[in-house]
Amino acid sequence: MAAVGAGTVDAMDIVAAVFIENIELRQVAGPSTRIDLTGVHFSQVAPQAVPVTVEPHLVVLVRCAPDEAGTGALETVYVRDGEQVARNVQPLQVEPGKFAYRLVRAELEFGDYGTVEAQVRIDLGPVTTVPFTLLAPVEG
Repeated sequence: MAAVGAGTVDAMDIVAAVFIENIELRQVAGPSTRIDLTGVHFSQVAPQAVPVTVEPHLVVLVRCAPDEAGTGALETVYVRDGEQVARNVQPLQVEPGKFAYRLVRAELEFGDYGTVEAQVRIDLGPVTTVPFTLLAPVEG
């Protein structure tokens, strides 16, 4: 899976980045936290014929090394055919030695069916690319 095992920077790592329908956190013994992701997907049927705007939810799981400060910026650039179509930048703070997640939502306008790539990185670190494909509506 191209979205897992992503890039590393000095302070924080992107552990995974996927499009989801829902996320739930739950505590278990330890204390330990479980992150339940449902509806993980890399494509979606359009709600209507193009042109259409969709708002897929990207979740980015991040870890911070125990000896790092744990602050930075999470940048997501959405690219179609080599051109930027949307961008999201948000502050990122992760407790040293811990994991965190961030939800990234963008309004993506599609004039035709096809693929947009979410290019995710922390500060100016390596890019993790996650594809999202809009499919034609199902008739019937």
